[in-house]
Amino acid sequence: MKAFIRWLKGPQSDFLLFIIVLVLLNLAGMRSFFRIDTTKSKSYSLSQSSKQLVRTLEQPLSVKVFFSSNLPSPYNNTAQYVRDLLSEYAGAANKQFSWETFDMNNPESQSMARSYRLNQIQIQELKESEVGFKNVWMGLVLTYADRIEILDGITSSEGLEYKLTTKMTSMINAVSALAGLKGQADLNLYLSEDLAAFNIQGFSSIEPSVSKAAEAVNKANMNRIRYNYVKPAQADVESLSETYGIPLIRWTNNKDGSTGKGIIGLVLSYNDTFRLIPLQMSQSLFGSYGIAGLDDLEKNITENLASLVSRSTEIGYVSGHGELSLQDAQSGAANLAAYASDMYGFKEIRTAEEEIPSNISTLIINGPTEEFGEEELYKIDQFVMKGGKLAVFLDPFIEKQDQMAMYYGMPPSYEKNATGLEKLLKAYGVEPAEGYVMDKQCYSQSAPGKGKTEFYFAPVIHQSGLKNNHPVTSNLSYVLFLQSGALTLNDAASASGAEAHVLAKTSKESWLQKEITALDPSYIFPPAKENMGEYNLAVLLEGSFKSAFANAPAKGNDEKAGTADAAGTAKTSAGAQNALVSEAHVSSGIQRSAVFVAGSSKITSGALIDEEGGQPVAVFVRNVFDFLNGSEDFCYMRSKGLSRNVLDKVEPVSAAVAKLFNQYILPLLVAVAGLIGRHMKKRRTKAIQKRYAQDENAQEAVQ
Repeated sequence: MKAFIRWLKGPQSDFLLFIIVLVLLNLAGMRSFFRIDTTKSKSYSLSQSSKQLVRTLEQPLSVKVFFSSNLPSPYNNTAQYVRDLLSEYAGAANKQFSWETFDMNNPESQSMARSYRLNQIQIQELKESEVGFKNVWMGLVLTYADRIEILDGITSSEGLEYKLTTKMTSMINAVSALAGLKGQADLNLYLSEDLAAFNIQGFSSIEPSVSKAAEAVNKANMNRIRYNYVKPAQADVESLSETYGIPLIRWTNNKDGSTGKGIIGLVLSYNDTFRLIPLQMSQSLFGSYGIAGLDDLEKNITENLASLVSRSTEIGYVSGHGELSLQDAQSGAANLAAYASDMYGFKEIRTAEEEIPSNISTLIINGPTEEFGEEELYKIDQFVMKGGKLAVFLDPFIEKQDQMAMYYGMPPSYEKNATGLEKLLKAYGVEPAEGYVMDKQCYSQSAPGKGKTEFYFAPVIHQSGLKNNHPVTSNLSYVLFLQSGALTLNDAASASGAEAHVLAKTSKESWLQKEITALDPSYIFPPAKENMGEYNLAVLLEGSFKSAFANAPAKGNDEKAGTADAAGTAKTSAGAQNALVSEAHVSSGIQRSAVFVAGSSKITSGALIDEEGGQPVAVFVRNVFDFLNGSEDFCYMRSKGLSRNVLDKVEPVSAAVAKLFNQYILPLLVAVAGLIGRHMKKRRTKAIQKRYAQDENAQEAVQ
């Protein structure tokens, strides 16, 4: 026994003990989960959004794993990734989350999988130096309340966390749109008592109607809102109006000239954000006053509460100005709508005929070709001033081609596109330039007998032209633009305290083509290098903005309806005893907003986007929507693994040199470094041995 202990303590046992420890660690690793993610994009770490989702579950959410055993490589790695990922979900979740695996060799498990409409898939298998085929199960089933969702044919781990989290999110929102609410939201009715003296029709019904609507919403949503009835003092009225954008009502007594002010407003707030529920004083054709919005209070409160708490799943899509159609898959945005349908629905809004709904937090204007009216521009401007997010895809030219020209194969004509949106964008800090941006770093195509054709009007934006560390672009290796205009930043954003980010810009070998007769590579020639430079193709502005309007524009000229004064206010007729003036104009942002502008709508069309969103430009556009909608983590999840160290060289010689360096010179340098390190280690060992030998000799001489 003593000999065995001496052997264990001696160096002879080191190798065997190392093997034993290694085996034990592997056995422990099979039963426990631990991961260190050193990737730049954190491709193998659970995102904060996923953790928050499962941490706040209110009902049981179960994931059933139907994966065959003994899967060949690389599918076995996918199966292991699924188990590891679900372990991470479970580690971050509360007690409502669970997952289980099923033995797919068991006929009962196979029958259960079929009942969920999972199907076997066929994969390739290399066995005994022969390639064969094998039918396997590779699917997941998610259940939450009465909702069931499936993910079938999971042959790759790419984007799996994003798919799982979005499925869970849609299920939870379908059951309860307020599932993400912590605590309560505040519903505050601000009502000035002095306004009761003006005989406003429906005024006495405001408080009872709001109280009844709040009670009904609470009953349907487990008392999620806290209702407060506030009677503001005269001294607080203007401050409340400026803070929440509530129309300020002023009056003058024609008898004694005394003045006063009051407000009628319903504000729903949660954390640092709020929504102004439609409830305001209106004026009839005959000059009498009334309260608008009482009939739809319960519906408006519910919709705004869902939008405020759980990130709105409905995005406004402006129509009526020649925008890209949501029904056209070829030249319209139908593929984009299909790609985004897992989380968002697009609601078409004709701004010429209707107001922007209060529950809409993000508005898209995609490829308009007709001019916006002043009232429409004002609606959009006030939407931004109140904290709404705006995405504009603006084309510099309108392509026009009649049937006769198309019949004879003639190219379309290109006319300058002026929509009126330029006024708004300039006030916020960005100005569209004239012409298409051409770039020598572009999409190219080789054809037998024709050589290489470069499409200068399709710039390829590599990582050097994308903004680093921004959720929209951080993990993208490149983005392809098409027929884009240039965007110039001015001082308006910084003057109002907003931040400007250039998300995508061209290479330094770019130029503006202001005159377009035919968009044909054969007719486009690069200018001299000194006439080239970088151009912005997509920018993002964040913060509070100044309004593009000094006052609200005058409405129709109906004499019976009351007039609008220079401050954009609605008045009674001059003969009234007490003249009420409602001031609704918001001159500067009352909530933090964001404005995204791209120089092309082609990047949202079927020309570049398919229903599956397979191209990086589709991920780019979708990331924009998520970012504006407050879902930054989804941007990171979706683009995990998309970042690649790709060559951004466009010249054949440069590309060949870079390829040669990476394939041969770099490994050679590593080998040389290793040899140098080994040589230095040997020298150090010899120096140590020599030193100890000298010490021993000196000690022997002393003795």
